[in-house]
Amino acid sequence: MIRNAAEYLESIRDGREVWINGEKVDDVPSHPMFKPLVDIRARIYDMQHDPETRDVMTYQEGDEPFSIGLKLPHTQEDWHLKRASTDRVMDEVGGVVTRVGDETVGEMWSLFDGQDVLNEVDPQFSKNIRDHVERVIALDPFHVSANTDPKGDRSKAPQDQDPDMLLHVVRETDQGIIVRGAKYETAAPYANQAFTKPTIANWGNDTLSDYAVGFICDLGSPGIKMICRTGFAGRAPAEDYPLSNRFDEIDALVVFDNVLVPWENVLFYRHTRAATFIRATLHRYSAFAFVQRNLRMADLMIGAALFNVRQTGLDKQPAVQEKLSQLAVYREGINAHMTAAIATAEKSPGGLLMPNQSLLFTGRVHACTNLPAMMHLARELCGGQICVTPDSASFRHPETGKWMEKFYTINDDWLAEDRRRLLAFARDLLNSDYAGHRLTFQLFAQSAPFAHLAAVYRNFDWGESLEFAHKAAGLSEGLLDNMGAVAGDASAGQLFGAKARDKQATSATGG
Repeated sequence: MIRNAAEYLESIRDGREVWINGEKVDDVPSHPMFKPLVDIRARIYDMQHDPETRDVMTYQEGDEPFSIGLKLPHTQEDWHLKRASTDRVMDEVGGVVTRVGDETVGEMWSLFDGQDVLNEVDPQFSKNIRDHVERVIALDPFHVSANTDPKGDRSKAPQDQDPDMLLHVVRETDQGIIVRGAKYETAAPYANQAFTKPTIANWGNDTLSDYAVGFICDLGSPGIKMICRTGFAGRAPAEDYPLSNRFDEIDALVVFDNVLVPWENVLFYRHTRAATFIRATLHRYSAFAFVQRNLRMADLMIGAALFNVRQTGLDKQPAVQEKLSQLAVYREGINAHMTAAIATAEKSPGGLLMPNQSLLFTGRVHACTNLPAMMHLARELCGGQICVTPDSASFRHPETGKWMEKFYTINDDWLAEDRRRLLAFARDLLNSDYAGHRLTFQLFAQSAPFAHLAAVYRNFDWGESLEFAHKAAGLSEGLLDNMGAVAGDASAGQLFGAKARDKQATSATGG
């Protein structure tokens, strides 16, 4: 059944070993660095029960409600409902959160599509992924994703250096596999489970490899240690940094120190083709939810910039309108890719409905590649006062407050306090340590920029362009046949052919 907030909070009080700032955390839900995001995730669970929000957050099967975000997508309507549910969450919490579960569960659906590949290894692995997809829907855990290893010296094979630089299997037992290594994971300290899988890895060309392993990890398992980066919450007053104090999603180095993974949680093991498959198709579904976050980030930038120029009347200047229009073009470009990806959605090999892959991945490139420039444009529109305005205490103190009131009040509509709030929000959105962290996170959270383009290369339909140019140039038929075969190998339609799989084995894919 769908959970509520109390059940979620209790589930992460499982004795897990979490460290931050050199301190071992006694209680994750109440720790000041984790509490803001734990509270948001708890609120998302309660939204599934709240009469005002449950209809947009859940769907019914029989008499029982289930989470919209975890539903296997079979129709366009499923995708529209997922999009509406995510938007309602962002509206409810008043900001953008990325790692809350709906954007990571889609990676399991990609493996669900690859059951034919898993069956080549062991039919049990195919059964395991079906069981876990059903389990996620039924039990409603907070599910996250583990991709990136420390890696070490990337010019060397993992076997030629400390083998723990990449997560690997050290031995098999009757109960399951024992794994060692580490993964960087966002939200792991306050999540229930993680789909743990290989990163971009030089595991060689062998058919079998102890580094080619994917499994569902219970984050409370013995032997797991989570060593977190310092959070932004509490560094400065919330009035001055409203986003840093509420929306910092804590990242952790999750250390696997001889951790037992039961056989029923192993989704693939040792088979490099299965590892290559999941790397090539990992974001087939999850990219949609990820790109939706960029869309809402664009809304925040447009809102902050537009309020700033309107308060001083600058929105009437053509040069300012031009910059605002550039932000709108960026935002609507993301919106158009998402909308079109659903309107032209494709049946997946596993019988699900996946967003049009070419449109989805080109939309991701548009959203991520242009984000730094759009943030800088928003800074220009907000003006220099976002980096020079004194803190909230100066507005409150009787000696300095009268001067702040004088110089920050513009008219009867824009009083000093509202202007201070807007400038603090814009500063935290665009200029703060948190803003810089979020920018880097959005560029690399799903994979590196080169891998975004590699996904476009594999999924764009090159054949149509070749055919048009072939006819226009009057080229011989043999050229079209040869070029069409090359293009077909890289396209979504041929992704599961033997040639495409061979090509994927040598391709650089997501990180």
